[in-house]
Amino acid sequence: MTATTDINREQIAATEVVIRPHIRRTPLIQADLADFGLPAARVMFKLEMLQHSGSFKARGAFANLLLRQVPEAGVVAASGGNHGAAVAYAAQQLGVPATIFVPDITSPAKAERISGYGAKLVIAGNRYADALAASEAHVAQAGALAVHAYDQAETLLGQGSVALELEQDAPDIDTLLVAVGGGGLIGGIAAWYAGRTRIVAVEPEQSPTLHAAFAAGAPVDAPAGGIAADSLAPRRVGSLMFPIARSHVERVVLVSDEAIRQAQAALWSRLRLVAEPGGAAAFAALLSGRYRPAAGERIAVLVCGANTTAVNFDS
Repeated sequence: MTATTDINREQIAATEVVIRPHIRRTPLIQADLADFGLPAARVMFKLEMLQHSGSFKARGAFANLLLRQVPEAGVVAASGGNHGAAVAYAAQQLGVPATIFVPDITSPAKAERISGYGAKLVIAGNRYADALAASEAHVAQAGALAVHAYDQAETLLGQGSVALELEQDAPDIDTLLVAVGGGGLIGGIAAWYAGRTRIVAVEPEQSPTLHAAFAAGAPVDAPAGGIAADSLAPRRVGSLMFPIARSHVERVVLVSDEAIRQAQAALWSRLRLVAEPGGAAAFAALLSGRYRPAAGERIAVLVCGANTTAVNFDS
């Protein structure tokens, strides 16, 4: 297992150079919280839902496929949907066979993306943990390379490139709000900033994986339900990200499913931004008042995914 100390700014920067030809540099937009009925204050949105495959996950997927040796059997991934779509996309672009295991709660939008990228899609169980167990059995039989959604060094290094871009484009932010599932995204981001910017984790109340880990002092099993279960509900956070989060994530904020729905609706109605539930969770902390910025605090929010059928142009 790679040491946590190897997941740092230098390694993230080196990984970003490798994956740069294959990923998008996603934009940053500025808005006013007054547009959402909150006290006036600047807020920056990092639009990572515009990344290839519809979420930040493409960064970690390309890092795995480009930095590790891929066997002829190709790659295998277990996913709630976004990671699977990202691995399928990266595999298609690099000419690698891919098999993706997902639970039956996966959004149809995500399942369609996986199949559309040419990967073999396998439905296994009703939670991410079920899909992971099935994928591990397949790896043992076929000899394919397992690409873990969050507990793999290359995954964290790839996701950390989000923070590299954000710091270049908005070097003066005080606080960044980031949604958490297994923790690969916030782990990479926290490793990049390493305490120089306040990192606030946001989780659904029904999937409090990092919250439970902080309370226990180690990754532990947590409930895995709610509206964002297909992206923010693994059984527990990763062992690689936990020491990074314990050192560099200031706190965990929990938000309700209703707050997430309201954040999705607000992003669409005010900014015409489409976000899936997991992608809107970080903003839900602001909109619901679970996180209240101080006067003059410079806030950024990561909108991390948009694989949803909520906006249906055929209706």
